[in-house]
Amino acid sequence: MFLNLNHYKLDVYKSAKELRLECYKILSELPDSERFNLTNQIRRASTSVVLNITEGCSRKSETERKRYFEIARGSVIELDSCMDIVVECDYVKKENLEKAGSLIKTSFVLLSGMLKS
Repeated sequence: MFLNLNHYKLDVYKSAKELRLECYKILSELPDSERFNLTNQIRRASTSVVLNITEGCSRKSETERKRYFEIARGSVIELDSCMDIVVECDYVKKENLEKAGSLIKTSFVLLSGMLKS
């Protein structure tokens, strides 16, 4: 934000930020009983994607960079499983998660590409 670093321009970073915002919107639809479980987990995982991309981009070593991108991708996979639970528990209909699903797929593909290069 204040540093104006290159990662702000990356599609993967933009996708991750959008995914986080979409996840936060979904949180308002979850029951209070999930506040310390699923809600907290979705909040942490979606934030983790953004922060690990940011930290990975700041590393000079390719090995270190890829490790952070791997962690970010793991958090994307975690979010996918969380969305499965949300639907399974009938908190949100699958049709209402299309945007989140699309962002999960995009983030996963972009991070996978970063790991291959």
